[in-house]
Amino acid sequence: MENAFGQPQSVVVLAGTSDIARAITKRLCAARAHTVVLAGRNQQLLDEARSEALAYGARQVDVVIFDARDPSNAERTVNESFEKVRGTVDLVVIAVGLLGDQEHIENDAALVGDMVTVNFTWPVAALAQIRNLLVRQGSGRIVVLSSVAAVRVRRAKYLYGGAKAGLDRLCIGLADSLEGTGVSLQLVRPGHVRSKMTVGAKEPPFATGVDDVADDVLRGLAERTPIIWSPPILRYLFFVLRHLPAPLWRKVTNEVDR
Repeated sequence: MENAFGQPQSVVVLAGTSDIARAITKRLCAARAHTVVLAGRNQQLLDEARSEALAYGARQVDVVIFDARDPSNAERTVNESFEKVRGTVDLVVIAVGLLGDQEHIENDAALVGDMVTVNFTWPVAALAQIRNLLVRQGSGRIVVLSSVAAVRVRRAKYLYGGAKAGLDRLCIGLADSLEGTGVSLQLVRPGHVRSKMTVGAKEPPFATGVDDVADDVLRGLAERTPIIWSPPILRYLFFVLRHLPAPLWRKVTNEVDR
């Protein structure tokens, strides 16, 4: 259960090897999370993330292998992760995501399918079972990493942004469905984050680092903010950008992506 200060003590992190997930996990462990389950598809990276969590204060860290390109394993992955906690799960972090190279994949049906599966289908399948288990438990929180790309999809990233938009909107409805159950869901909308996923990409205004995102997430958890923007200024920027006329939106985003 969460401690007297409302800090989660048992955490499941799906896609626990991503740079953002690892930064969040380290901060959660430093803030007294003692039981952690990290799920991902790369054993070496899972081992590295496990060592980090232990170094930052966790007492028990287990790992689960899964591949987000196969939604049929989502229920099994969630069940196995919960079982390894051996008790109440306070927090589930879903950091599953695939950015990819839009120009390279947009005309390849198989690669497009992988993009949508990883960014939308697998997380949604996992959320169904997470919701089931947490509601049965009567407590717990879910944090889902979305993106500002979901707020208004742009041409250069329409596959990624479109899939994230679907996840983002679904999570808003899912959060409403959890009212009165003792379970809650918070969305995280980072902007461009300097990480291994964005290496080589042009850096737009208001780019941030993984540690900054992790700090914003921990702050949002403490304040129970329904939607966590990182950096926070993006909330106000996209309030304007989402309402721009389409020709002006294309002109602005083309300049950024050029």
